[in-house]
Amino acid sequence: MSPPRPLIVGTALLGAVAMLAGCSASTAPASTPDSQPKGELVFWSSLSGMADVVAAFNDSQDDITVTFEEIPNGANGGYTKLSAAIESGTGPDVVGIEYDRLPGFVASEQLTPLGDLVDAEVLDAYDPQVRELVSFADESYALPYDAPPLVVWYRQDVLEAAGAEVPTTWDEFEDAARAVKAYDSDVYLTSFFTNEPQLAPLSWQAGAEWFSIENDQWRVSVDDEASQQVADYWQRLIDEDLVKAQLGFSDEWAADLASGTVAGWVGGSWSASGLMTRTEAADQKGKWIAATPPSWNGEQAAALSGGTSFAITENTENAAAAAVFLEWLTTTTDAVQARGPVGTAYLAYPGLNETAASVAPVDYYANDIYAVFDEASQNLGSWAWGPSYDITAAALKESVATAPTLSDAITQTQQATVDGLSALGLEIAE
Repeated sequence: MSPPRPLIVGTALLGAVAMLAGCSASTAPASTPDSQPKGELVFWSSLSGMADVVAAFNDSQDDITVTFEEIPNGANGGYTKLSAAIESGTGPDVVGIEYDRLPGFVASEQLTPLGDLVDAEVLDAYDPQVRELVSFADESYALPYDAPPLVVWYRQDVLEAAGAEVPTTWDEFEDAARAVKAYDSDVYLTSFFTNEPQLAPLSWQAGAEWFSIENDQWRVSVDDEASQQVADYWQRLIDEDLVKAQLGFSDEWAADLASGTVAGWVGGSWSASGLMTRTEAADQKGKWIAATPPSWNGEQAAALSGGTSFAITENTENAAAAAVFLEWLTTTTDAVQARGPVGTAYLAYPGLNETAASVAPVDYYANDIYAVFDEASQNLGSWAWGPSYDITAAALKESVATAPTLSDAITQTQQATVDGLSALGLEIAE
């Protein structure tokens, strides 16, 4: 009789502890295929524009044909569909997986290692901190696609009218929020999302490390000192009506941006296209700027806000061809150009962002947003995602919406994460 699924997952995750404990940027030299890989591949992704990218790849050569299928994003069941398909043997050859969910797929042994498929020079070209997000022990399991830095978007005209400078520290951010309120009591410097918690990247940027390995155990530190500092800070701004607590990406929030009720957004580089879509009809072109996130101690620190990698699943029967497509997808300007102006991706592979800027809607903004993205990517702190981050994400979303304070929310999320991982068979150090 087969062991129950939770036991299988728990055992796999326990194995991943040893893998993650040895996170390293080293990778075995890639083998060189005897002939040009050929064949047919299936590619799944929830990112917009990928159908055009696949069409461009297919037109670029005659040896490999890729069929694209758009799937829901993770919040709408995409990862559940992917995991079930891989388990049943019907998964795609290549798939997009966000960094926070990648460790779970690796731990469940659903992905193919890339060391013998992708040239080591390609892997070594990535920023070491970004590379760590896809590397476990001495192996890489995906190629990073984008590395979207945490940035803050401001209505420059509102800051100027309130007599406030672009904040460089979080103390200055609070001062700016007060100045905006004094200028117009109906206006908020920004929102705090109660359904799409921003606490993970904000805590990362403050120096938190929610997950790490200690003596072959997972250490869970969602409620560490840095995270509590972030929670208390935003709770104070909410309590004093300096920022608006509301549902992110809701109709109300979009209307507040368009009307000028909300004059900022703590988001990522990817936010630029969505911000333009929500505000261009309100004649706000040239009024918005991007800025690096404020610092806590006067020294700039960075974090990523989301981000996607592309991996080869264990189901593939043509890993060599999948690797050719994977490398083209993540490292070439042709792929960036083919995707077109559907977003403002900040690409992880060096040398691609000049092309990304050339196709993105950068003219909507009053400053050079890609120059800001460059700056906001410096000093990226150490961070690892947990072995089953969906547990943490679900708990964080629920607790932010229901707990008395944000401090209580992360304390509850800490306990829910420990309980959830323990139930999978993991030994947890707190």
